[in-house]
Amino acid sequence: MASPRIWLAWRVGVFLAALAPLLFWSWQVANNAAGPEPGRYLLLNIGIGGLWLLLLTLSLTPLTKLTRWKGFALIRRQLGLWTLAYATLHMLSYALFILGLNWALLGSEIVKRPYIIVGMIALIGLAVLGATSNRWAMKRLGKRWKPLHKFSYAILGLVLLHFFWVVRADMQEWAMYAAISALIMSTRLPPIARTLPKLRHRLSRT
Repeated sequence: MASPRIWLAWRVGVFLAALAPLLFWSWQVANNAAGPEPGRYLLLNIGIGGLWLLLLTLSLTPLTKLTRWKGFALIRRQLGLWTLAYATLHMLSYALFILGLNWALLGSEIVKRPYIIVGMIALIGLAVLGATSNRWAMKRLGKRWKPLHKFSYAILGLVLLHFFWVVRADMQEWAMYAAISALIMSTRLPPIARTLPKLRHRLSRT
């Protein structure tokens, strides 16, 4: 059994790993290494980073069932909150670099780019899940907590739809994320979910 110090080091390592891309992208912008449109560079990279974090968060449950390693469960809330942080920064980047904080433009932007509404709905969903990811909310919601947090699957669908609208000219990258999402979601299907512990047992015997 790992000591508390090892688990603390694991959590700190995950925290630094999630923070590192933001520092790297900021460093590139500060050193004029982010191309001719640094604002769009940040907007796109932070958005993709948020999608990766969402995929990693949703993969933790099947990984825990497959390996029974406590470390995956320990960082589930942390990665979920990082996903929310990235999504919030993505929205703020849009407001700052695309709108120029001119909220009067938002109406016309929504008409031209309806994926903005989809992204906002996903962000609101992530905010609700983030606000209810603590022990107090779990006790307060009781049996309603798990059904509420299954909304994360719908949020993934909204994020993929948002990304689909953004990159319609190049579908290869979107198809990759869609395939990874389908693989992760397939592990939630009861027949596959029941086989994960059996697969772990078989792997442990080899």
